[in-house]
Amino acid sequence: MSHKPLPGFRDFYPEQFAERAHIFDTWRRVVRRYAFQEYDGPPLEPLELYTQKSGEEIVTQLYNFVDKGERAVAMRPEMTPTFARMVGAKAQTLRKPVRWFSLPQLFRYERTQKGRLREHYQLNVDLVGEADVLADAELLSVALEIMRAFGLTAADVRARVSDRRLLNGLLTHLAIAEPAWPAVYTVLDKLERQPRELSAEKLAEAGLDDEAATAVLGFGALDFATMRARYGDAPAVQPHVARFAEYLAHCDALGVADWIRFDLTIVRGLAYYTGIVFELFDQVGEFRAICGGGRYDNLLKSLGGADLPALGFGMGDVVIGELLRARGLMPPTPSTVAIWVAQSPDTPDAPHAALRTAAALRGAGCTTEFALRVQKLDKQLESGRKAGAGTFVIVDPGMGDAPWRVRRTGNDDVIFSSLDALCAWASSNGTVR
Repeated sequence: MSHKPLPGFRDFYPEQFAERAHIFDTWRRVVRRYAFQEYDGPPLEPLELYTQKSGEEIVTQLYNFVDKGERAVAMRPEMTPTFARMVGAKAQTLRKPVRWFSLPQLFRYERTQKGRLREHYQLNVDLVGEADVLADAELLSVALEIMRAFGLTAADVRARVSDRRLLNGLLTHLAIAEPAWPAVYTVLDKLERQPRELSAEKLAEAGLDDEAATAVLGFGALDFATMRARYGDAPAVQPHVARFAEYLAHCDALGVADWIRFDLTIVRGLAYYTGIVFELFDQVGEFRAICGGGRYDNLLKSLGGADLPALGFGMGDVVIGELLRARGLMPPTPSTVAIWVAQSPDTPDAPHAALRTAAALRGAGCTTEFALRVQKLDKQLESGRKAGAGTFVIVDPGMGDAPWRVRRTGNDDVIFSSLDALCAWASSNGTVR
C-alpha cells in the first residue's frame, strides 16, 4: 500500500496544519471585522447544480458519480452554486445586504501545477442585495485588508481592477460587433501571455479592422487617467467612466487606493461577471492569482431564483500559503506545551499530587503536559524541553508547606504553597495557550 496521498491531495501534519490554521484564523478575523457571517453547505451536491451554471463540459473537471440512490452527484468544485441555492431558498426573509462568507474544501479533477491542486480550501466572501459601487469598493477592501493582516503591503501585492460594463462601452464605441466580444475578452485575458502577433491574428479572425484591433491591443497599457482622457466623452463610455471614478474614490476613502491598478485585461474567465472585476497578484509575478472576483448580478436569478444584485470573491489557501512562505511571513509552528509538570520520583504522594496540579492548571486555561510513566526528574525535565515547554512546575509533597517550584529558563525558582496561587500566577504570566 502506498504511503502517499492521491495526486493533487495533501496530508496536513501538525506543522502544515498550523500553517493552515494561521491562514484560516486570519481570514475569519478580518472578514468578521467587516460584519460578514460564516455559513457552510454540503460537500456533495447534485451534478446539475454545476452543469446548469457551467455547461456539460464542466463534468470532465469534476469528481462525480452516481450514488446508491441513483442520483448524479459531484464533490463541490466551487461554492457559488451552493451559495446561490441557499440564498434563493430564503431570499425573502434575509436582511439585505446579505454578508456571508465560507471556508469550504473544494475538489477539481484537473492537471496539478504550481498553485493548483485537485483539492484546496477557499475563502468565499459574497455580498448580496446592493447594486451601488460602494459595495464593490467594500468587497475589494476586505480582500486587501486580508493582505495587510498577513503582513503584506502594496509593494508586495497589486489589485488589478477593471469593469465589464466599461469594457463593453469601449467595444461599442470602437464599433466592434457584440458577437465578437467573447473573442476580444479571450485576447485581452491572454494579452500578457501570448505574442502580440498572435493576439492581432485572433482579433482579425473575430472580424476587427486594423484600427479597432490596434486600439484593443493598446488597452493593456492604459491607466485610468489616460483611458478617461481618450475615451471618457464618448456616449457609450461616459457613464461607466463616471461610475468607475466614483468606485476609485470610495476605495481611496477606505484606504486601499495605493494597492489598485486599473487594468482592462482583467476580464475574469467566468462568463457570468457583469460589472467591476478584480484579481490580486504578487508584484514579483512569481505566483498565480492570489484572489479573484467581482460583480455577478444575474447569477443568483439563474441558479437560485432570487433576482438580486451580487458580488463576491474567492481566495485559495494554496497560493497564499506559497506566497507567505516565500516572503518569510508564515509564522513558525508554535509550541503546544506551555507548562510541563514534573514530580519528585522519591516522594510517595508525588504522582497523584502532580496529576492534581496538571488538572488545576488545565482548568485555569494553561496548556499542560507531564510524563505518562515514572521517570527520574532530569529525564522528565528533558522531555519537557523537547516538547517546547518554557515553564516547569516541579511537584514535591515532601517539601511540606511549599510543594510547588516553578522553574523558568534564566530565572530563580519561584516557590508556591497554594495551588490556587500557582494557577493564578500561571494565568497571568504568559502560560495560557
